[in-house]
Order: sequence, then C-alpha cells, then structure tokens
Amino acid sequence: MPITKSAKKALRQNVSRRKQNLKRKETYKQVVKEVRKLAKNKQKTEAQALLSKAFQALDKAAKTNVIKKNKASRLKSRISKILGK
Repeated sequence: MPITKSAKKALRQNVSRRKQNLKRKETYKQVVKEVRKLAKNKQKTEAQALLSKAFQALDKAAKTNVIKKNKASRLKSRISKILGK
C-alpha cells in the first residue's frame, strides 16, 4: 500500500481511471459485437442504425487512449465492410 500522500492520491487516480477505461472498453466491444450479430442475421437496417453508435464508442475509446487510433480505424473499417456486403 502507498505510504506517501502523493502515492495515495496516485492510487486513487489509477482506480478511477481504470473504472472509466474498462467501461469504455466494454461499451465499444458490446456495440461492435451487436452490429456483427445483426449483420450475420441479415438484419441490415438495425445494424446500420447501430453503426453510428459503434463508431462513436470506438472514437471515444481511441480519443481517451483506451485503444490505439489504428485499432479503432481497423474495427470501423471491418464492420463497415461487413455491412457493405
């Protein structure tokens, strides 16, 4: 456990940042999974409606350094490609 005052504060910050990061990560994974599932089940209109939400979640995760921007770009490209077929 931290001893100094600054180390205690750093621990508090790390805990709260971890919660935020995990929440963002779970959000983008859940939305991408849902879009893929809808596309697989031939429900294109529902998937198209959810696509903007997926892009938003991926961009937010990349902006806050939860994932790298190239990974976000790659995932966006792949789900767009799936819906284009």
